[in-house]
Amino acid sequence: MLGAAGILLAAAAGPARAAEVSYATHCVPPAGITPVDGTTKVEVTAPATAKVGDTVDVVWKFVQAASKNPDIIDLPANSVQPSGVLKAAGAQTGDIAVQGPRENPAIPKGAAMTLSDMKGTVKLTAPGEVTLTPDAYTVNAMSTDTRCTPTETVPKAATIEVSAGDGGSPGTSTSPTPSDSASQPGTSSPSASASGSESASPSESASDGTGQTDFTGKEVEVPYACKTPIGDKSATSPVQINAKKNGGSFDLTVQFKKSVMDSPADIPKDSVKPSMEVVLGGSDKGTVHVEGPTNASDIKSGDPIAVPDLTGTYKPGASGRSTLSPGVLTVKALGTTTTCTPTRSEVSLTLDTTQQASGASGGTSGSGGTSSGGTSSSGGLAQTGSGDHGALKALGLVAGTAILLGGAVFTFMPGRRTR
Repeated sequence: MLGAAGILLAAAAGPARAAEVSYATHCVPPAGITPVDGTTKVEVTAPATAKVGDTVDVVWKFVQAASKNPDIIDLPANSVQPSGVLKAAGAQTGDIAVQGPRENPAIPKGAAMTLSDMKGTVKLTAPGEVTLTPDAYTVNAMSTDTRCTPTETVPKAATIEVSAGDGGSPGTSTSPTPSDSASQPGTSSPSASASGSESASPSESASDGTGQTDFTGKEVEVPYACKTPIGDKSATSPVQINAKKNGGSFDLTVQFKKSVMDSPADIPKDSVKPSMEVVLGGSDKGTVHVEGPTNASDIKSGDPIAVPDLTGTYKPGASGRSTLSPGVLTVKALGTTTTCTPTRSEVSLTLDTTQQASGASGGTSGSGGTSSGGTSSSGGLAQTGSGDHGALKALGLVAGTAILLGGAVFTFMPGRRTR
């Protein structure tokens, strides 16, 4: 009886065994960010014993991610997801894909990175000793990837003693089966751009003689070159400028059209605020400042991030026909500012104007050439636009913040010389 029990114990998967290893790592963040070197510390857990034919669980735990969040941006909770590869060697060879959930606490600027445990499975196909060694891994933050690879030989982190069983024969060497959950996290490019599918209608021209008060501009495709604290980004978005006559002035509304991407992660309320300088041409010169409110509520990962209507008041500084074109866009998100400048200008709206005192005439921005804006005739900002105004990929499209967040993932602590 005792002998039979011993056989049963040997055939079943034994208690988990864990070991910690550390190794030099070279990480390549998104484009525009300098690669960095550091030390990764990992603990791998796997059964001490098992038999051929068993499918066993393996766990990769980050003891030290060898990094801290740089003093650029706060990473929101549940915005970082790791994935990687364990190398199997010995009686059985192959790659075991592992992945962790997108679960992390909010990581303030300058704080240590916290990565979730990565898990995978492997089916054992040959008797003997199977060793597990950490290899390359990827950290996905807000749809951008930082890829890390060892720069030295990594010690084995776990060993499984595999006994013969019904699932295989001695001497067989087969690649492990990757975990179904170990596919790479989302790799949507932050450079995805909007493409308007509707044909633009001709811009309307205001005429004081007709009594018209509402003027609808045409939708124009605006290519932007964006400057972020860590690099450059380009994007295109359809924009439309509308106006409502208010005495001798015009209340402007700038709308971003079409949804181009869902939110890559949970975004807290009051963390994204857009504004724009509308460029005047024709008879008038200068700019008009328009802005929108911050997001009023939390935005869940996968939901579209709607850019609200940007509003401001245009007080003409010249009489004649004045044109309005989308200008510099500024997006403030999670403590950072990204400025996007159009690389090509196109008129969205033309208005017949009458010069007003202290208007936008003069051609020199900042000395009477910029009309005050950001408030409507009632003194308040417009609320978030309706759903048919579309959505823009905040933190990834025009703002370029997805690249910024990706760059925040790996700024390594000192301790090893750069190889």
